[in-house]
Amino acid sequence: MSEPLIVMQDVCKRFGPKVVLRGMNLSVEPGESLVVIGGSGTGKSVALKCILGLMTPEKGRVLVGGVEVGKLRGSAMARHRARFGMLFQGGALFDSLSVWRNVSFALTRGDIGRSSRLRAEAIDNLARVGLGAEVADLKPAELSGGMQKRVALARAIAARPEIMFFDEPTTGLDPIMADVINNLIVELVRDLGVTAVTITHDLASARKIADRVAMLYNGRIIWEGPKDRLYMSGNPYVDQFVAGRAEGPIQMAVRRGDVFRNDDGEPAPA
Repeated sequence: MSEPLIVMQDVCKRFGPKVVLRGMNLSVEPGESLVVIGGSGTGKSVALKCILGLMTPEKGRVLVGGVEVGKLRGSAMARHRARFGMLFQGGALFDSLSVWRNVSFALTRGDIGRSSRLRAEAIDNLARVGLGAEVADLKPAELSGGMQKRVALARAIAARPEIMFFDEPTTGLDPIMADVINNLIVELVRDLGVTAVTITHDLASARKIADRVAMLYNGRIIWEGPKDRLYMSGNPYVDQFVAGRAEGPIQMAVRRGDVFRNDDGEPAPA
C-alpha cells in the first residue's frame, strides 16, 4: 500500500485570539480526489495554505511526499510550491493580459519572451478545457463567467502539476455550467494523473468530483468517507450540513443587538 502524498498531523492555526484549526488530521493518497466540505470560516482555505507553506501552523506537522513543509526554506520551498496547481475561487485572471498570456503565466513567471511557442502551448491547454483558439487573444473581461473559469483551469494545469487544489470551483456559475466545470475537473484529474484536493460548499460538485469526502467543523475533521456515504454518514453534523437544516448540532452565530447569539439564544463568539 502506498504512503499518503499529503499528511496533516494535529495541525493548529490561530490568528490572535481566533483559533481556526484545532488539531486537524487529514491524509490524501496519491492519485486520489479528496473533497473537503464545511461551512464558511471553518478553516478550509487555511488548511490549503498550510499545505502550500503559505502559513505556518503553531502546532502539528504538514508533510508532502514525506517532507515536512514547515522546515522548507528558499529554493526548497519554491520547488515544493511548484508541485501544485491552483484554481482560485474567483478565477484570479489578470485583467490586463490576454487569455493566452494568462494561461502561460505559470510557465513564464510573467516573462513575455518566446511568444509563439508559449501561445501554441496555451492554445493546447485551452483545448483541454473545451475552448478554441479564437479566445486566445481576448481579454478576460470579454469572456463569460464560465469561460473565465475554464481559462483559469487551463492556467492551473499548464505546468502539469503533481497536485491540484480547487477552491470553490463552481461558485457563481449556473447549474449547467457548474456541471461542465465538474466534468472537466474529473476528466483532467483522470487524464493527467494528478492528486486533487477540492474545497466546496456545492454538494453536487462534491459528489461528482470526489473519491472521498471529509467534513471540517470547528477546526477538526469530524467525518470522512467515500462519496456514496455522504448522504447516509450517520454523523449528525454531516447530516445537518448536507440537508441544509438550520436546526441541529451546528449552531450559526446570528447578530442580535450588540451580541452574536446562536439560534438557541445563547451568546456565541463573533
